[in-house]
Amino acid sequence: MGRTETVIFTNMCMVTDGGGNVLVQDRVDPDWQGAAFPGGHVEQGESFTDAVIREVYEETGLTVSRLTLCGIKDWTRDDGTRYMVLCYKTGSFSGKLTSSDEGEVRWVPLRELPEMRLAEGMENVLRLFMEDGLSEQFFYKQNDRWVEVLK
Repeated sequence: MGRTETVIFTNMCMVTDGGGNVLVQDRVDPDWQGAAFPGGHVEQGESFTDAVIREVYEETGLTVSRLTLCGIKDWTRDDGTRYMVLCYKTGSFSGKLTSSDEGEVRWVPLRELPEMRLAEGMENVLRLFMEDGLSEQFFYKQNDRWVEVLK
């Protein structure tokens, strides 16, 4: 078995306002619809931190700073490519909130997030953002069914 693999790096960022609210994006992509945190792909040669700052700005109009890496969500796709989502959070931002083609962005009370129509998988990835001691949400296939492991 080789030590290298093809990987797609992406990111997601939970932005908080200090008053109990989080920034959500009502995603319109037919492959992943519903409320989620802003984020996207890391470009080749781009640092992970620069990528999340760029993606949040492109999707929300806000420039984030003082980012904390709080977990990783990952799985291997059927084509053998590993897909990794680096999860960040911050309460530091500047700018004017502006929606993008990705979907409308708005502040919602964190306590209401679990009752919203979330994008697929967001209910469990929230644990990476919220629970100390968790650092990875890993999926693998067993008997053609996905098995989730939180560590």
